[in-house]
Amino acid sequence: MPLSPMNRREFVKKSAVTGAAVAATGAVGTGTAEAADRRHGRTPKTWSFSILGTTDLHSHVFNWDYYTNAAPVDSKGNTYGIARIATLVKQLREQKGEERVLLVDAGDIIQGTSLAYYYANVDPITGKDGERGPEHPMAIAMNEMRYDAAALGNHEFNYGIDVLRTFEKQCRFPLLGANALDARTLRPAFQPYTVKRIRVPGAPDIKVGILGLTNPGIALWDKDNVSGKMVFPGLVEQAKKYVPRLRALGCDVVFLTDHSGLDGSSSYGDALPYVENASNLVAEQVPGIDAILVGHTHVDVPSYTVKNEETGKDVVLSEPYCYGYRLSVFDFELELHHGCWKITSTKATTLNSNTVTEDERITQLLEADHELVVKYVNTAIGTCTEDMPTTEACWKDVPAIDFIHQVQMDAVKSGLSAADAALPLISVAACFSRTADIPEGDVTIRDVAGLYIYENTLYGKKLTGAQLKDYLEYAAKYYHQVPAGTAVDTATLTNANSFWDYMYDTAAGVSYDIDIAQPEGSRIKNLTYDGAPVADDQVFVVAVNNYRANGGSGYPHIATADTAYSSTDQVRDLMIAYATAKGTIDPSTFAAVNWKLTQSGTPVF
Repeated sequence: MPLSPMNRREFVKKSAVTGAAVAATGAVGTGTAEAADRRHGRTPKTWSFSILGTTDLHSHVFNWDYYTNAAPVDSKGNTYGIARIATLVKQLREQKGEERVLLVDAGDIIQGTSLAYYYANVDPITGKDGERGPEHPMAIAMNEMRYDAAALGNHEFNYGIDVLRTFEKQCRFPLLGANALDARTLRPAFQPYTVKRIRVPGAPDIKVGILGLTNPGIALWDKDNVSGKMVFPGLVEQAKKYVPRLRALGCDVVFLTDHSGLDGSSSYGDALPYVENASNLVAEQVPGIDAILVGHTHVDVPSYTVKNEETGKDVVLSEPYCYGYRLSVFDFELELHHGCWKITSTKATTLNSNTVTEDERITQLLEADHELVVKYVNTAIGTCTEDMPTTEACWKDVPAIDFIHQVQMDAVKSGLSAADAALPLISVAACFSRTADIPEGDVTIRDVAGLYIYENTLYGKKLTGAQLKDYLEYAAKYYHQVPAGTAVDTATLTNANSFWDYMYDTAAGVSYDIDIAQPEGSRIKNLTYDGAPVADDQVFVVAVNNYRANGGSGYPHIATADTAYSSTDQVRDLMIAYATAKGTIDPSTFAAVNWKLTQSGTPVF
């Protein structure tokens, strides 16, 4: 993006974090057995403490949607943002005692909003032109909130290892990744764990081991950034190595923070030998774990219990949704037996951030950054001759998605060798948001960012006609089967097989029908290129984003296909550059209905 970054407001400075990083002693509520023990000088026989957990914050600082330029509207009254989580954390520390609360995150911190994009690309925290970069707003907020640890999320790697390492240096807490290994030495590339102490007056400290695990899918999704540098073995495998180590260190409580869901599923099929959403498997197969903070899947799971198959012990898991909508609260009760602490109770729940207001201190620290990004995303980059919404993009070929296709094909075409330029060129892309809109009239950066929300780069891959048909058949499993003669309800038509919108690719440059009356695997009909049927051995160059090109969502053939083109330019930036260069986005120059849904050959819409 050629726009010059705006200077960061000088008054935004990180305040010094007071107090020790390790939980220290403090006031204890009266009227409890613990308080009585303190008053009479007896060794406490019971103690309690809590671990608070966030996950998938994705740089949501305030309850603000940069894509719509307004506070988000939620039918259930939900709100998000780390500023509200900060208020909940303060309240819980006041209620439970500062010394009885640890704060942990399960990853995906530095990607996901225009604010994240701004501090990775426009005014990067790594600096540019020899100048030192700014401090990341999420580092400022999390340092102020006194986080004790955070697991690495897969999206931490989206902007490259240099950005991640810079963020790591700015954090006053460790980024944990026991299964993020140096590709050459196979030694940990990040700190695997940390041990915190809960001070108990007149008794041994309670030692809490916190182990961080990230997602093996990074090896696929961010292959361009990590290949040859880092490898990511499975969560179960690394937990089996490190949980015994934490127990050997004398940890009374072993707590895991996993950037991995809890249903045992994988979106990438068998492309990797490790499970994507493995937290339940970790709890089940690795003895010695007391509780797990779960992330990655963006669901609200207040409490979920898994029985360890070796010990029969219950392991408590909790996932606090995403973006700061929720805060997980793990409550531990312990008893002292012969000088050793034993857990007697572990409970978990989630709290809703809509019950509190944004923390004044976080607002003070980050308001200037927020306003800077608001100004940036509202910068006009051109105009559009007609409104291009995505409201129906998941079941109709609409101009907004054709805009993505056109930009992808233009970029790939410009970088092909002479031999590959002679091959037919097509594009595949997904609708990432059903509420995006490139409006008629002025078009801003946020309009484009709302249409293309991910930091994907671009590839050109070679597929044969037979492979292309397989690819489109795989995409078509997105639709539920609707027999001929049955009315089609768009409310229930899509997302079959847990195939979410971002996973569903359509193609431009070829024409085809998707017959939703047919079973999966037999839906692609009338596949043609330039008016002629596509031959099985015909070779195409396919413009495709890096996530899909590297195996994301498990599409067939594409990950192993020959590469004709690759670029480090983000697709979103290419779209902004297209609009800026042309001045006017005119869908009449690129929009075409080249695919449609049918029922036994009859068009649905």
